[in-house]
Amino acid sequence: MEEYISQIKVMLVEYAPKFILAIIILLVGLKIIGAVTNFARKTMSKRNVDSTLAPFLTSLIGWVLKAMLLISVAERIGIETTSFIAVLGAASLAIGFALQGTLANFASGVLILIFRPYKIGDLVEVSDTLGVVEEIQIFTTILASLENKKVIIGNSAITSGKITNYTANGSIRVDLTIGISYGADIKKAKNVLLEIMNKHDKILKDPAPFVGVAELADSSVNLAVRPYCDPAHYWDVYFDIYEQGKIALDDNNIEIPFPQMDVHMDKLGA
Repeated sequence: MEEYISQIKVMLVEYAPKFILAIIILLVGLKIIGAVTNFARKTMSKRNVDSTLAPFLTSLIGWVLKAMLLISVAERIGIETTSFIAVLGAASLAIGFALQGTLANFASGVLILIFRPYKIGDLVEVSDTLGVVEEIQIFTTILASLENKKVIIGNSAITSGKITNYTANGSIRVDLTIGISYGADIKKAKNVLLEIMNKHDKILKDPAPFVGVAELADSSVNLAVRPYCDPAHYWDVYFDIYEQGKIALDDNNIEIPFPQMDVHMDKLGA
């Protein structure tokens, strides 16, 4: 018994200072980490870092610093950290292979939040889907399609393909085609359609709307009608101009023809 007590005393003398020092390092380190993460949070807030990205980066900084602190405390106690780090690295590699799709979405989400090819409220076309951005998350982006469907797309699929942002330039062109008969007055038809667009409250004056001959088709002269508007008003303008254009052309006796075919018959002699 005296021998065990003697060994305990020796261990206390040897390890007690290390434990006390390790606890001091842990407590001081946690306070420093708290100060660093608060500083990072305030700095990102002042620089208007994205509201989704800022909490993620702050949390990431905190966990990295805590992992470093834990390793430092373990070394002070006398724990061999080389093998611990090796095991941690091997485990991280295995987890990485198992979750490579998820990690790809994660990495792509970080890139989207940093470079911001689009933001909430933008009308975009990604992964063959056209819709308004509702949420940008670390792993996915959520769109509201034009049919008002909720579409969830993995961020890796977005960054690996083409991103078309219709809102980025502040305006969008609405491409319409209206056919008139070959006997109609082209200049008059153009003026009628331009007058409608110039009076429309959702069509921009700059860039100015345009009407021109796009095609001499089989049964009609097709006019390219090109108004510009705010992306949020795209469908309003699209449907309004087709409807108002038809009414105005009818009022001005400008025919919108049906497909037709002329058949010429020759009378054969006996």
